[in-house]
Amino acid sequence: MADPIAGLESVLDHQFKARNLLTSAITHPSAAGPARPDNQRLEFLGDRVLGLIVAEALLAAYPDEAEGTLAPRFNALVRRETLAEIASEIGLGAYLRLGRSEATGGGRRKTAILADAMEAVIAALFLDGGMATARDFVLARWQARIEAPATAPMDAKTRLQEWAQGRGMELPEYRVLSREGPDHAPRFTVEVRLESGDTAAGTAKSKKLAEQEAASALLAQLGISSDD
Repeated sequence: MADPIAGLESVLDHQFKARNLLTSAITHPSAAGPARPDNQRLEFLGDRVLGLIVAEALLAAYPDEAEGTLAPRFNALVRRETLAEIASEIGLGAYLRLGRSEATGGGRRKTAILADAMEAVIAALFLDGGMATARDFVLARWQARIEAPATAPMDAKTRLQEWAQGRGMELPEYRVLSREGPDHAPRFTVEVRLESGDTAAGTAKSKKLAEQEAASALLAQLGISSDD
């Protein structure tokens, strides 16, 4: 790939004035150095930009829905699995700058790495082209998902709670196992435990999201889908 940045600009349909923003957005911490910043700060910003755009789009798409049904829709649209899916759809993994161990260990296909890079790219679009540029990209990739579901999806914590209560169990218990990373980009690992003794853990950038990841992992472990 002679000029990977130019290739990615074509994918994003935006020619960067400050190409260093896009370079940073695709640089994983494993490949960073003193002269090559990683994408964690951009990821922090991109998470907020994406959230605002998606929330605004949901209000427009579902003018009669209450917050209680909009929230699970929002969570499904900004969760890391969705981000990673969209990153895969645009071939973002091929452009990532990874350290040797991540590059040889399948890092270009890892959900967490793809999701973080996708958020960083959204931040780079926002900083270089403004909110309109970021919004155009997000809506082009997310709009079908925003409009697709006929009914609001149930979030993982609610699904796990209803499943447990339906079997006479106490409410699932959540506890923080660890908090790592810098203040601007923390990573929380949370464990969820059922009265039956079944447990699972999830990691995310906030305790709330980590709880959702843990609940989702336990549902999968128990062989429960969101439609069961």
